[in-house]
Amino acid sequence: MVWRAPEDTADDVPGYTRPLPRPPKVSRPVSRRRRILKRAAFIVATIVALFVLAAGTLLLTTPSAGQATKLAEQQAAQHGIGYPGPPVPDNFVRPLIATEDHRFYSEPGIDPLAVGRAAAGKLTGGQDQGGATIEQQLAKMLYTPGQSGLAVELKQLALAVKLNAAYSKAQILRLYAEVAYYGHGYYGLQAASCGYFGHPPSQLTVSQGAMLAGVVNAPSIDDPVNDPMNAHARLAHVIARMVAVGYLTPAQGTQELSAPLGIVPRGQAGCST
Repeated sequence: MVWRAPEDTADDVPGYTRPLPRPPKVSRPVSRRRRILKRAAFIVATIVALFVLAAGTLLLTTPSAGQATKLAEQQAAQHGIGYPGPPVPDNFVRPLIATEDHRFYSEPGIDPLAVGRAAAGKLTGGQDQGGATIEQQLAKMLYTPGQSGLAVELKQLALAVKLNAAYSKAQILRLYAEVAYYGHGYYGLQAASCGYFGHPPSQLTVSQGAMLAGVVNAPSIDDPVNDPMNAHARLAHVIARMVAVGYLTPAQGTQELSAPLGIVPRGQAGCST
């Protein structure tokens, strides 16, 4: 066996100082706030993905918007009225938009704010605040008359988007005016104008147009013939909405609210229905 002298250690070297050992690396724990944010982002992304999937499914499975005119024609035939009806005058369009859908010209067939309110109301058990757009109401009248429930409302949302994409706003208003029910057996604006006032829609006054735009919401409740008090209250609401959106000045609103409606006795229509 060969003997070897022990090697000098670093401690034996003059002037050498042994470096301090490095502390072990410690992984920093993820903060609670970051975990919450990640979880929230995941939940939001999941909800968005489910919404997009559901929306796509609805758009694919609901009927074509191209059927709207055919459905309107069929309903007109069932009610014994001509189709298409006359052009819709501003004295009906303005109160209708002011009361039912004041963002009509800028929205894509649905009002996201109203949809959000309705969804929140259903989740919390709150009262339904309405807010259906004119396209949604048209979809209900044409495609799902007499039906209700969440599935039906979702179908109406999809159809409203399709109607908005397929037709101009003027065409949508005309379809709405032609299929709406105005009470007393009057379907369509032509029949309602002739039946209540004895003249065609082109001759409607502001207050007459406001009354017809208001009565479509609940014809049996806001009946100007059998329940003039409710009808006047509804008319006051419509006129107030027209003032609020700028269609009328406050002075004009007061004047129109006090103007006589000129409802003719039933059976004395002054134009052909």
